[in-house]
Amino acid sequence: MKTQVISASRQEEAGTTLGANLIRSGELVAFPTETVYGLGANGLDGEAVNRIFEAKGRPNDNPLILHIAKKSELKKLWSHVPDRAYPLIETFWPGPLTLIFHKADAVPYEVTAGLETVAVRMPSDKTAQSLIRKAGVPIAAPSANRSGKPSPTTAEHVLEDMDGRIPLILDGGECKYGVESTVLSLVGEPTILRPGAVTKEMLEAVIGPVRLAGSILRPLMDREVAASPGMKYKHYAPDAQVIVIDGTPEQTAKCALSMYYDYMEQGKTVEILSTKQTHMRYRGASATMIGDREQPETMCQNLFRSLRDIGSHCDVILAEGIPTDEEGLAYMNRLLRSAGFERVDAEAYVRKNQIN
Repeated sequence: MKTQVISASRQEEAGTTLGANLIRSGELVAFPTETVYGLGANGLDGEAVNRIFEAKGRPNDNPLILHIAKKSELKKLWSHVPDRAYPLIETFWPGPLTLIFHKADAVPYEVTAGLETVAVRMPSDKTAQSLIRKAGVPIAAPSANRSGKPSPTTAEHVLEDMDGRIPLILDGGECKYGVESTVLSLVGEPTILRPGAVTKEMLEAVIGPVRLAGSILRPLMDREVAASPGMKYKHYAPDAQVIVIDGTPEQTAKCALSMYYDYMEQGKTVEILSTKQTHMRYRGASATMIGDREQPETMCQNLFRSLRDIGSHCDVILAEGIPTDEEGLAYMNRLLRSAGFERVDAEAYVRKNQIN
């Protein structure tokens, strides 16, 4: 199969028309959203949805998100719309918030991984909206990467993973947020299953108390169900080994430098993912500044791109952890999963190794 790439900035009308025709015929299309690139299929066609799992090399026990272009479409996908959903929809749609509730009969179990609930969101990206409107069906879409790899934030990333596997990629440039949408379950007590740009604090300002799923910063436990995308044990992983270092900026930098030179002595190539606050401490070492720990949204924007770019040419990535306030929770959720939850306590490491 030849994969065609069409620029949304130069040929959006032609690209989204072709994409909509492909979606209606049961084919797959990669398209930009404000979060990451999605790999879309007709969300009401179980056979088309199964092609997503085949292209990604992904087990079909991971639920997908349905993307819509009109708020009124939600009524066709849920058994009913609960009262608490309305203020959330009015405040955050279109945008990076996914809502989960009981599914309607029209939604195939291929989308929900056999669950009785379904995740729905309304992206704000204009190319995504145009594609969904023209297709005339909700589009089921996970991130457009091979299973387990970092999510794509550019069309080039999609092509790396999907060339020859899908017929079309719509190139909308680099994604705005760089991490996937917040996923909020409205079944029972409102619970964030996956953090994103819409934070717990923002949600609580609209609907009151919101819980955090226990698995956001740890692996799923035995018998815990992956009710949302991105809840599996290891996810977003580059080819390189990722190790997360937790601690104050000063202790983290000391620990990272010590580990850096230890790995170098073992003959490994190493890169440090630094922050604005620590970057100057790594002079003489190979370090990439990913963003400002006091503005974690800047780190989210660069995380997946950095993991892809750096992971392709080194053995080990030493990544600084940051506090889990606001967007920091989304950053740490993705970073820890990319590392398979391998992490080092900087203070304990510095003390044990008597590092000054």
